[in-house]
Amino acid sequence: MQAMDRRLTWFLALLAPVVVWSWIGPHDRFTWWLESAPAVVGVPLMIALQRKFPLSSLLLVLLWFHCVLLVVGGHYTYAQVPLGEWARGWFGWTRNNYDKLGHFTQGFVPAILGREILLRTSPLKGSKWLGFLVVCVCLAFSAFYELIEWFTAVTSGEAANDFLGTQGDPWDTQTDMLWALIGATLAVTLFSRLHDRSLAKVSAQR
Repeated sequence: MQAMDRRLTWFLALLAPVVVWSWIGPHDRFTWWLESAPAVVGVPLMIALQRKFPLSSLLLVLLWFHCVLLVVGGHYTYAQVPLGEWARGWFGWTRNNYDKLGHFTQGFVPAILGREILLRTSPLKGSKWLGFLVVCVCLAFSAFYELIEWFTAVTSGEAANDFLGTQGDPWDTQTDMLWALIGATLAVTLFSRLHDRSLAKVSAQR
């Protein structure tokens, strides 16, 4: 399992500088915690379970990308990330759409994570229902996350405006879930074979 440990070391070594940068002087500390919470909780959990449940290389790469996206959004707030502002000017959008990238990823990456968990812990391997159920779980998680945003906004008031990030769009919640659905569907339809090969390497080294 030395290869597994080495992969995790690279994951943490490449993520740590981004997290440190994100932590220093964010737009708002409260928003940083809200936006970065999945990474703050997920990475330690992944480390704790690595020996018993080592993740595939594909999933590790995707999780790294997702963590970076989260902490960058936490540093600037999703509505003010420079990449989104650049795209806004370039494409003539009326809003910063970095959050849509975030919700696309919120569907795409959990789809591969969910698929990996189900393939390794359930009798769904080879089942035609696997992809459908993975997409359903991701869409349910996206809806649940929108409820978290709503609850946080209601209980925290003005302090949660940056976390809610609707930017005046009355359909923001619906389009957030749509992008998560698109991400999950693309992950299952386009990356399943690549994921299977990456999983096979993990099984071969156990």
